Amino acid sequence: MKLQIMLPGDMLLEAVDVRRIVAETVSGSFGILPHRLDCAAGLVPGVLTWEDHQGAVHHLAVDDGILVKAGEQVTVAVRHAVAGQELASLHTSVAEMLSGLDEQEREARMVLARLESGFIRQFRNLGHG
Repeated sequence: MKLQIMLPGDMLLEAVDVRRIVAETVSGSFGILPHRLDCAAGLVPGVLTWEDHQGAVHHLAVDDGILVKAGEQVTVAVRHAVAGQELASLHTSVAEMLSGLDEQEREARMVLARLESGFIRQFRNLGHG
């Protein structure tokens, strides 16, 4: 199988000769072998694991997204992803990513609140002018 991991506006990873893939979906763990029927699944935040034909196992922490298998092609589209060979180092990387995202989300919410309050002020001023 061929595996592509897509981020918004960028391809993070492309792997060929993939033997198996395991992902976390809304229904639980989901395994894909080469001859599985074509399908699509919603992903939840978790670890995506795949094994190549040499037997090497790879891990990738992913955010919400979608997985689509069409023939030999498996495409995963997620907002955020962190690669790591060992699960222990992956856990640390995910924690760092989440703390950065929390800060970005707080800043985005503050900007949105300022825009909303400015809009409300201007809207009120229209009635008095």
